Amino acid sequence: MIALLTVGLLGALDHTIVSTSLATIAGDLGALGHMGWIVVGYTLASTVLLPVLGRLADVVGARPVFLASLAGFLIASAACGFAQDMTFLIVARVLQGMSSAGLHLMSQTIVAHVTTPRERPRVMSLIGIAFPVAILVGPVIGGLIADFWGWPWLFWINLPFGIAAFALAAFAVPRIAPGAGRGFDYAGAAAFTASLTAIVLGVTWMGEPDTAPAAVTAFAIGGIAFAGFVLIEQRAPQPILSFRVLRDRTVAVGVTLSAIIGLGLFAIVAYLPTYFQMAYRTTATVSGLVPIATVLGMLVSNLLTGALIARSGRYRMYPILGTALASAGLLVMALLPLGLPLWAPMIVMAVVGIGIGAFMNVVVAVVQSAAPREELGAVTATTNVVRQVGSTLGTAIVGGVIGAGVASLLPSWLDAETLTPQALQGADAAVQDAVASAYHDIFAPIFIVIAAVYAVGVVVALLLPHGRLTDDEIVAADEVEVATR
Repeated sequence: MIALLTVGLLGALDHTIVSTSLATIAGDLGALGHMGWIVVGYTLASTVLLPVLGRLADVVGARPVFLASLAGFLIASAACGFAQDMTFLIVARVLQGMSSAGLHLMSQTIVAHVTTPRERPRVMSLIGIAFPVAILVGPVIGGLIADFWGWPWLFWINLPFGIAAFALAAFAVPRIAPGAGRGFDYAGAAAFTASLTAIVLGVTWMGEPDTAPAAVTAFAIGGIAFAGFVLIEQRAPQPILSFRVLRDRTVAVGVTLSAIIGLGLFAIVAYLPTYFQMAYRTTATVSGLVPIATVLGMLVSNLLTGALIARSGRYRMYPILGTALASAGLLVMALLPLGLPLWAPMIVMAVVGIGIGAFMNVVVAVVQSAAPREELGAVTATTNVVRQVGSTLGTAIVGGVIGAGVASLLPSWLDAETLTPQALQGADAAVQDAVASAYHDIFAPIFIVIAAVYAVGVVVALLLPHGRLTDDEIVAADEVEVATR
């Protein structure tokens, strides 16, 4: 538990510690219009590798995949800090994202192998605190590092903690026997990589008139590649994504809710600090404090629901209530006017966090409990892939909307490419008002759209079958009653 939580926290921190300094990094490298790729490149690479690593864990075991991923993550972190231009940084972030995929995924897979379904929500909630804690402390640490040490240390800080985590994991993580055959679906992996990369490129390019034809071409290639991927997976003896498990309604609903989490949470979290720096004119450090309320809500809700489900075995009500709370909170965020004190959006985002935490890790445990044991790696990867795909596409769309919106709404005499929060703080009041108004007008519809995504999640959660987790498997509600009698 300590080893998995330590490594999980390391991977989660790398995602959140950079968020407060996106504008600073991009402005320093003279490429503010490409700011989104610092996040998109990372999430795209980790998404592409998830199904590959999940199946690889079923073939060779989770432990070697886990340790190799951690070693690659540390090497890529060192490279990111040495970046002198945006191209080098994006390439290093891609390598970092590829290796980070194995950290979180293998933690969940190892937990699934060593726990019973009844224990799993509680243990998964404990492992799952890595991401809320990372959101809690990552932006604050990131803001302090960027303000006082410089942004390269956002990546170099991983090294001492990562080396210690590797030593702990090498000692503590158990060896788990492979559960699947030795075959590997190379064709499926290639088709999935091509389809997702092309689709994300299309989403990124469609906002610019000059790249609109390229976006159409990318979408066409992505669609063809995805169709080929589906055909390959249906015939492959060892598919990297198992479509047949989606015939189970519990798995299908859980996977869909996981995609909604990706679309609704990760697409906005990375840009919240930038929003508050620009619209509320805060420093990087203060903007890092804003998501604290969200994370505290997620953290408390995550631990509480994990403990309650482990006690009763019943899980259906938590996704329903969670999606409803998240949708309502994000709608209120869209309606908040500028000029309010920071505690107002903090309270609203706390409600959003409570809603998300109520089912964020529960759906993974429920899906694992409904799946065959020999496919735990692939099924866990499927659940995470759809979440990451939602995150990647959502992040790319939000980043593109922000980039295009800022460029169109700012006064013509302001250079959107090199506008940083530090430069804004030194500008006169008229400039600050113009920038704040532009960012508010951009983010309000984004909040509304994401609220609608969670409203769809309420409907999906209502389709989750009534059931109960036991020490062996998910048992339908009527079977529980018969067994009890």
